[in-house]
Amino acid sequence: MAAIITVSTEHMSYEEWLAYRKKGIGGSDASIVCGMNRYKSPVELWMEKTDQRPYQEAGEAAYWGTQLEALVRTEFTRRTGMEVNLVPYLLQNEEHSFMQANLDGICEHPKYGPCIFEAKTASAYKCGEWEEDSLPDEYLLQIQHYMAVTGYRGAYIAVLIGGNTFRWKFVERDEELITMLIQLESDFWNHVESSVPPPLDGTDASVKFLAERFPDSIPKSQIRLPDTASPLIMQYETACEKVEQYTMQKQEAENLLKQMMGENEVGSIASKRIIWKSMSQERLDSKTLKAEHPVLYKKYANKTSFRRFSVKEAV
Repeated sequence: MAAIITVSTEHMSYEEWLAYRKKGIGGSDASIVCGMNRYKSPVELWMEKTDQRPYQEAGEAAYWGTQLEALVRTEFTRRTGMEVNLVPYLLQNEEHSFMQANLDGICEHPKYGPCIFEAKTASAYKCGEWEEDSLPDEYLLQIQHYMAVTGYRGAYIAVLIGGNTFRWKFVERDEELITMLIQLESDFWNHVESSVPPPLDGTDASVKFLAERFPDSIPKSQIRLPDTASPLIMQYETACEKVEQYTMQKQEAENLLKQMMGENEVGSIASKRIIWKSMSQERLDSKTLKAEHPVLYKKYANKTSFRRFSVKEAV
């Protein structure tokens, strides 16, 4: 086993678990580091690891996944005859100490010996992701990360889908994928240790990071941009043109559909329902309030500041 036991998790509080989690990269972080996670970006993860963003609480699906873990483990043993032993420890790779693993369990493979066991639950809508030999990319990266930490040659992953469909798969160790993971995770952890963010992307996390890092501009200050700015400006302007084009196409389709519906509130065709419903809401007329009650307006008005971004032709 190429892993070191760092601490027991048997009586560890949630707060202590979070503190240890920030000290390295766990299995559920692997897909985020690789930029293949549907719910979190590398910048968001970096902000969590560097205490610039609170850890995001697990959603309802993750909560029930944890609650049903024992049930999935028991059913796996019933169907395969293989006992699953719990691992009440936080593990780390012997060579790369930032690589952590909090395993659901281990079991004995007849050929490869000790192997990882991972329990999952999934929505019925995601049944297709578990067909035949396939499984979601984030889980494949997670168990390969665990194999990188432990040195094990395989992993069993069992899943309860939609509350009534049970499947399990065996995944062999992939040395090429593990080499890639170690490199990407090493690069990411260098960003954490140096407090330099990973390459920014188009997510809200990157927007938030820049707004907090550079909240105000220095009046009339200028800078000569590097040559790498040119393709980014081209990318920005092209995207703006496409947004304008698609916005018009969207509005045209909406207008024509409204014309078809007339005074009707709901229209249907095949598997689609179009709703054009009358709504009412009250809004504060701030302009009138400011004109007629300036003192009251000033008392309750909130002043906000932001930096407006634009690209224009040089004069």
